[in-house]
Amino acid sequence: QVQLVESGGGLVHPGGSLTLSCVAHRLAFSGSEMRWYRQSLGKERELVASISKRPSIRTYADSVKGRSFIYRDDAENTVYLQLNRVTLEDAGVYYCRVGDSNFWGRGTQVSVFS
Repeated sequence: QVQLVESGGGLVHPGGSLTLSCVAHRLAFSGSEMRWYRQSLGKERELVASISKRPSIRTYADSVKGRSFIYRDDAENTVYLQLNRVTLEDAGVYYCRVGDSNFWGRGTQVSVFS
């Protein structure tokens, strides 16, 4: 009955920004590292960003480093990913993950167009 609900995706112009959200139901965030993944057409799901439990240690893939920010609100079981200066390579379906669990939501799609 664990449910992950990603949202915030949509259509965005190159150079634009958006913030993705992931809410977990029946699975607490507080004790786990949170991760965002992206799955692009023809590619495997890849890690984009992560944030550890406190103290919050953040990691970013090279593709988004310097223009993204991951943050969490454990009280609301929510993790966010802010993407700035979006490029075509950012397009794909974004998924969140709680630690090393294997629960996946439907993801939220980011489409980039000019």
